[in-house]
Amino acid sequence: MLFGAFIFRMGGAIYRFTMAYLLGPMGYGILSLATPMQGILIMIASGGMPPAIAKYVAQYSAQDNDEMVKQVIHTATKMVLILGMLFSVAIFVLAEPLAVGLFHKPEAILPFQLVAFITPFSVLVGALRGTFQGKHQMGNIVITKAFEQVFMIISAIFLVIAGFFVAGAIIGTTIGFIASLIAGYVLYRRGIGLELKNVKLTFNFRQELSIAKMLLIFSFPVVITGLAELALFDFVGNFVVGIYLASEYVGYYGIATPIARLPLTISTAVSTALLPAATEAVSTNDKNLLKTYINQSYRYVTLLVLPLSVGTMFFAAPILNIIGPAYVNATSALQILAVGMLFFTLYTVSSSIAQGFGKPYLPMVVLVLGTFLDLGLSLYLVPIYGINGTAIATTISGFFIMAILSWKILKIADVSLSRDNFIRIVAATSILGLFFWILPKTLPFLMVALILATPVYAVSIIAVGGMKKSDVRAIYTLSNKMGPLSSTAKKIADFMDRFAK
Repeated sequence: MLFGAFIFRMGGAIYRFTMAYLLGPMGYGILSLATPMQGILIMIASGGMPPAIAKYVAQYSAQDNDEMVKQVIHTATKMVLILGMLFSVAIFVLAEPLAVGLFHKPEAILPFQLVAFITPFSVLVGALRGTFQGKHQMGNIVITKAFEQVFMIISAIFLVIAGFFVAGAIIGTTIGFIASLIAGYVLYRRGIGLELKNVKLTFNFRQELSIAKMLLIFSFPVVITGLAELALFDFVGNFVVGIYLASEYVGYYGIATPIARLPLTISTAVSTALLPAATEAVSTNDKNLLKTYINQSYRYVTLLVLPLSVGTMFFAAPILNIIGPAYVNATSALQILAVGMLFFTLYTVSSSIAQGFGKPYLPMVVLVLGTFLDLGLSLYLVPIYGINGTAIATTISGFFIMAILSWKILKIADVSLSRDNFIRIVAATSILGLFFWILPKTLPFLMVALILATPVYAVSIIAVGGMKKSDVRAIYTLSNKMGPLSSTAKKIADFMDRFAK
């Protein structure tokens, strides 16, 4: 799952950066309006069904109830297909009113209409991935993601170069989902489909409705949380900028957000591990273990993400200049968003703890409130500060959701964080920041910073007394899985062990 998430995030970054370079700020601005609409449409049309499918396929597989497994898959697939078709028609009809009436951009009509053709394929891909997850076939999920990313990127680049402009980028996305659907269907037929081939379904219409109700009840908080997350980090900013400013500014802001979000890969990894760990500690009522998990999770995320945020703030201009000189206009917005993403990474840790406690509605409520705060602040600040206004709004909203959810979770868990850990991390990051500050903000020195940042930060952590024995043990454990690099990793751990507390 983590490997698949990494492929998806990196593939998405390559797609966005390439499209930003090929389309220019104006064209990429139109694409940045269409992409969040696509994500929200897919989220609503799927109804949060993939995790619901995974949950109940896993549950009934464990009970050896193959008929229920097959019925859940069939019912969920029919539901997402019907919803996908309905929302496709709706967005096709609304494309012109949205493009002209809301954003005053007639050039966005065709891209908005083309988004409608993505939805039926994407929701079926989601249903297949949910089925694979329920059967613990994570490799199949990775394969479908790989097909989606490769075909999307290649097709979009080819079509944009061929002269289809923004429409080519969206058609490329459709081709990516079609390729993923074909790959997923073949994998399903060769695996799960063969297992269930001889299973006969005996459910009547009324019984199938009860299964549909069961799936919808489980998926409701999932889809609301997903929509709020999309709105907070894609929809609100791009759309408010699109309403008030020209397409170029949507392009500037649209390239700053994916760069700022790259550190979320780290918090996703920690959060994925934390969910079952917190569940285990809660179920065994082991408060000491729970305290350790929570403190270490917040500490590791801060330890890794804070220097990334500081580096992004200092070198925002040369990073954007790699994509194109025009995108340097987004420098201030990227610097502000780098801070906001630090807050959101800590929110994701708190969200996983809440789910481990069996309280998925808690992060949902906090995230929805944060989205409304982001919308209100963006509508007020964008006319005053331009794209920096919505970056400020997103950062304030990120701090709000982080502070509220973390406070609530720590109160429920009856755990207090170790301030000493975070003071030392801030001190070490300050030393790294001083190193960044003295370097010229050019592309060659960006490369220098990338090469030297890790050793400078490691020495800084040791100097301020922030290296712990548990960190050294973690490096030793990791070194056993690093193949030819194992001996080097063990030497690094031996060196750090001299200074660990």
